[in-house]
Amino acid sequence: MGVKTLRLAGLIVGAAFLSGCETLGDLFGSPPEEILPGERISILTIDRGLSPDASVAEVPVLLSEPYVNGRWTQYGGSPDHAMYHLALAKEPRRAWTSDVGAGSASDRRILAQPLVVDGTIYTMDALSTVTAFEAERGRALWRQDLEPEFEDRGYFGGGLAYENGRLFVSTGFAEVIALNAADGQVVWRKSVPGPMRAAPTAAGGRVFVVTTANQTIAMSADDGRQLWAHSGIEETTGLLGGASPAVSGSTVVAPYSSGEIFGLLAENGRPLWSESLAAVNRTDPLADIAQIRGAPVIDRDMVFAVSHSGRMIAIDLRRGLRAWERDIGGVEMPWVGGDFVFVLSSDAQLICLTRKDGRIRWVLPLERFEDPEDQEDPIQWTGPVLAGDRLIVAGSHGKALSVSPYTGEVIGAIDLPGAVSIAPVVAANALYFVTDSGSLVAMR
Repeated sequence: MGVKTLRLAGLIVGAAFLSGCETLGDLFGSPPEEILPGERISILTIDRGLSPDASVAEVPVLLSEPYVNGRWTQYGGSPDHAMYHLALAKEPRRAWTSDVGAGSASDRRILAQPLVVDGTIYTMDALSTVTAFEAERGRALWRQDLEPEFEDRGYFGGGLAYENGRLFVSTGFAEVIALNAADGQVVWRKSVPGPMRAAPTAAGGRVFVVTTANQTIAMSADDGRQLWAHSGIEETTGLLGGASPAVSGSTVVAPYSSGEIFGLLAENGRPLWSESLAAVNRTDPLADIAQIRGAPVIDRDMVFAVSHSGRMIAIDLRRGLRAWERDIGGVEMPWVGGDFVFVLSSDAQLICLTRKDGRIRWVLPLERFEDPEDQEDPIQWTGPVLAGDRLIVAGSHGKALSVSPYTGEVIGAIDLPGAVSIAPVVAANALYFVTDSGSLVAMR
């Protein structure tokens, strides 16, 4: 990707707020609600001990120039999940909306991020149907139902990865399937020891998947034969969904629901190092769930990972030595931009940390409830994605926010056509959302 010219963007767009959801002008305009005078102090920030570090209060947030990424080939964009600062038009508008298939319901969920490759978008619905769409107009090109005939539609999960003309699919019914990306025809289909909730990672002619039993399996991209397997501690409880492995060069970083994270040799699965993100001092029952649900990120020989139980760490990729640790819990993938890391916490706080030592540059508390007065209808946020000098997050209340990565201020907001539980993706100057109801929304 290369290092691009650093710059400080001190300009915050001041466009007026526009109503409706046919334009993303709102997302890059003013905050939608009137801001009352007075100092705002986050109760969450005080309770969790998260507040900006005075030692970096004057340090400018520097980012590389946005670049146009033509592809989004994996969960997290690339095998290492480090996509940096993406290009996006200043005021993209809704280009089209298409139906990906079955949406989320009480017994199933859409968990797969869409992929964008060479003008085609690939999605997977809540019943394991994969669809290819034309990026220009949203027209469906082909559709492939991958659910076995003997299943009773009770198994869901998994996701998609792309490499060398093939689409690799992990499923909740314990199969990994390779499709021809051009027409959706099955190339090979292999059973694995357990179901998968997370998307596969494809890199270097290998496909890596993590099962719900905390087993990482490496398969040949050519024919699906198993190359090796690695096991962590099996957990009986966990969160809905899972984290995809991260791959950089000869190293695979495998995250487990036990809170364990391993550095493995991609060639044979030999462990290089291990760490645990399980909480040391457990203060409530939810802290017992140490799952790493947000995918780890590998950036310049550093690994960044966060667990549900309240620990975020940076690890040296080669030696496995811990560079820093913070008491931050989350279930979303961190995002690296320049010398900073952005992460969404379980307490609905968007946080900017220094990459080198994990000091907090700014904290933005987000809305936690649709009805804040009675604290009803909790909002689940997803993201962030860094694109066009904005951090974009979306929520289960059907809204998306644009936040300045430089100051942590809300720039604007829009309404989406439904709840969103999957982080948006950006490719070829376009922004894509998948709603829980099964709508694929393209904005450019």
